Amino acid sequence: MSAYAFWNNKGGVGKSFLCFVAATEYAHRHPETDVYVIDLCPQANLSETLLGNYEHRARILNRKLSSSPRATVAGYLEARLNSPFRMIEDVGPYLTQPSGANANIPKNLYLVCGDNLLEVISEAIRQTSQLVIPTDAWKQVITWIAELVAMLRKRSAVRDAIFIIDCNPSFAIYTQLAISAAQYIVVPFTADDSSRRAIENVVALLFGIGDPHTVPYARISFARRAKDEGLILPTLHTFVSNRVTLYEGRASKAFAAVSKTISKTMDDIYKSHRVIFADPKEAPSKSFVEVPDYHAATIVAAMMATPLNVLTPGPKHVAGERIQINLGPLQRYRKALAQFVDRL
Repeated sequence: MSAYAFWNNKGGVGKSFLCFVAATEYAHRHPETDVYVIDLCPQANLSETLLGNYEHRARILNRKLSSSPRATVAGYLEARLNSPFRMIEDVGPYLTQPSGANANIPKNLYLVCGDNLLEVISEAIRQTSQLVIPTDAWKQVITWIAELVAMLRKRSAVRDAIFIIDCNPSFAIYTQLAISAAQYIVVPFTADDSSRRAIENVVALLFGIGDPHTVPYARISFARRAKDEGLILPTLHTFVSNRVTLYEGRASKAFAAVSKTISKTMDDIYKSHRVIFADPKEAPSKSFVEVPDYHAATIVAAMMATPLNVLTPGPKHVAGERIQINLGPLQRYRKALAQFVDRL
């Protein structure tokens, strides 16, 4: 079993769509494996994409939100709030099989839906983690999603299982729950300096590593608490340079220059902190994957809830607009994303 949290401290880097690609492609390639998607982003974009096309997804998700209990990750967390220090063994009510609503999704893919209620209950979760009794309240609360993963793994019995966890950019309590449930972190980024700073924040927030101004604050929050409580943190697995602009088949000079700066930043951190990387024998720049920008394919796949292995070239009609999918760019896009999925 492997669990991957997709996270960057910056929004708009294509994180949820990469989760969609990773989950659907892995499930398509490995029908003998159960692929579980846990959507811990209150916007629930990944859940909507899996559940159906843009005309039907809101109605399908609303049914999950209005059920009793809510068939979402927030429904599970509400149940944990009612009994904070007792594991829930029957997690079936919070699980959805998207193929029932969206025939494009492999039957071995399962979803714990995202929910905007996450924002509402996050303060209650945080306060529960600060209780004086029991003395390990923080650790017990911060592993609620890890316990959900354990129960889902138990559900799969002899079948293999993989977990894809979509995180919100903010380091809210529900993001900390997601991180604590993962073995590995996948960091999508776009080639701009704000992404470099956001990745530095990822390292500071998770591991208390950073510049002299950052470290004192990082070490009194999650990083320090995790160490004191003996929490095993995930390691940095893959860095995905997403939406790369190509020129004559190669990344444009501007994108290449910024990506090089980010990879150098990670390699510099690696020199003193190899243990935070999934492969401590390999410089992190070796685990960078470039995914070219193909806006048309991204829009069609997301809006029509169509995995890339199902998407075909040709004209598509989305919300009254005609969008052309060309074979060459689609093949390059699939190849790059396949290289990414190969790493999981």
